[in-house]
Amino acid sequence: MSHRHPIIAITGSSGAGTTSVTRTFENIFRREGVTAAVIEGDSFHRFDRKEMKAKAAEAEKVGNKHFSHFGPENNLFAELEQLFASYAETGSGKRRKYLHDDEEAAPYKQPPGTFTPWEDVPAGTDLLFYEGLHGAVITPEVNIAKHPDLLIGVVPVINLEWIQKLWRDKSKRGYSTEAVTDTILRRMPDYVHYICPQFEHTHVNFQRVPCVDTSNPFIAREIPAADESMVVIRFAKPKGIDFPYLLQMIDGSFMSRANTVVVPGGKMELAMQLIFTPFIWRMMERRTRALGAL
Repeated sequence: MSHRHPIIAITGSSGAGTTSVTRTFENIFRREGVTAAVIEGDSFHRFDRKEMKAKAAEAEKVGNKHFSHFGPENNLFAELEQLFASYAETGSGKRRKYLHDDEEAAPYKQPPGTFTPWEDVPAGTDLLFYEGLHGAVITPEVNIAKHPDLLIGVVPVINLEWIQKLWRDKSKRGYSTEAVTDTILRRMPDYVHYICPQFEHTHVNFQRVPCVDTSNPFIAREIPAADESMVVIRFAKPKGIDFPYLLQMIDGSFMSRANTVVVPGGKMELAMQLIFTPFIWRMMERRTRALGAL
């Protein structure tokens, strides 16, 4: 953690909705005049798309049916921790981009599914913002969770998470239901061992709970709408959170536990704005004081 060079990390599995949270933070940064060094978790995968497909085929041949992007063998955990540690200390570090599609790849004149070369994080940023799978991973070799000043988990109930992944991969990536189901099954051991444990270390968790039947996510024709959901917001350390203010500002909200607020799904972005804008103010105030003391 660092007052001079703070880090915010959003962690959650593929299809969990971390991208929506990122958009909310982009709006806060723009409104508050904060310059963020954005880090995509996909850029710290070990293999590009073509290599990953080949590695998965090799694993299948030797009987490994649980080869996935969630586990340590397919990610650069040490390099990600080094980036966090370096940024907290100096405001710099090494990053790259993963080019998901033709649109992202075109400016770099590279095929989609590849990485750009490693480069220095731009100078003069106010904070580092990470969004991806492993912002709070702890293994015997690394402790990424200790570095972020603000660590946020995005964790829909599991059936909703699968519905979101199925819809995205089928409609935007052209995969079949069978192919996505196979991916979910392959990822399950790594999901249990490397994704779920992260939410023990997050400062705030957002869990969207649908209020419609999602009993069989593999036949769902659409993602439950925000207005068909509630969002459970759990604070690991509720000290300093103005719960009466949140309840007053968000219609339909209530507290289910002393550290937990439940809000209507359609009010999730408003809740994030109300909760995290003061966090950003305090971060920037501490940063200004720390830099002034040099």
